[in-house]
Amino acid sequence: MTISRRRFCLILSSPSGAGKTTLAKQLVKSDPNLYLSISATTRPPRANEHHGADYYFLSRDEFLAMRDAENFFEWAEVFGNFYGTPREPIHRAFDQGRDVVFDIDWQGAQSVKQALPHDTVGVFILPPSREELVRRIYGRASDPASVIEARLKAANEELTHWGEYAYVLVNKNIEDSVAALKAILAAERSAAHRQTGLPDFVEGLKGPAKS
Repeated sequence: MTISRRRFCLILSSPSGAGKTTLAKQLVKSDPNLYLSISATTRPPRANEHHGADYYFLSRDEFLAMRDAENFFEWAEVFGNFYGTPREPIHRAFDQGRDVVFDIDWQGAQSVKQALPHDTVGVFILPPSREELVRRIYGRASDPASVIEARLKAANEELTHWGEYAYVLVNKNIEDSVAALKAILAAERSAAHRQTGLPDFVEGLKGPAKS
């Protein structure tokens, strides 16, 4: 009897500027058995972003058509733009035997947890200080001042949701944070409730009782 394992979703959430996107990309780059979920959005791409790599950049009509067809795993409107996770790539990754990393906010995390309550693991990423959080948000020079102010205000709301996550990680150093995420992955991949066939496997290990 062999043991197989159900795949799961590792969700990284944080206030804007805490570094979850960088951590997600570094983690996936280090493990071929991970797939990084790519969100669709109606916001315009920044100078260094590419369609299909960073986001699927869609028109508002395209996004709403996918939403109405229930082709999103989760979706939300943030700062006047729509964001959503297409279903098909997630199911394809599971079929390929890969776990999926999500870089989404607390609203999206709630939707994924509702869809896969037993196979979702949440990690909330915190910045090392308020000063560093503000510096990182203002460092996004490509965003207009109104969006930066909205992100600062939203950060306070985001921070109230840390208690909804199984793990909380203070992102002081990228390498140390990625190492911590790898440890979480290793532990969750060994979780007993995800290992199908485990009871029969254990029974097969038992020898005859001595008289």
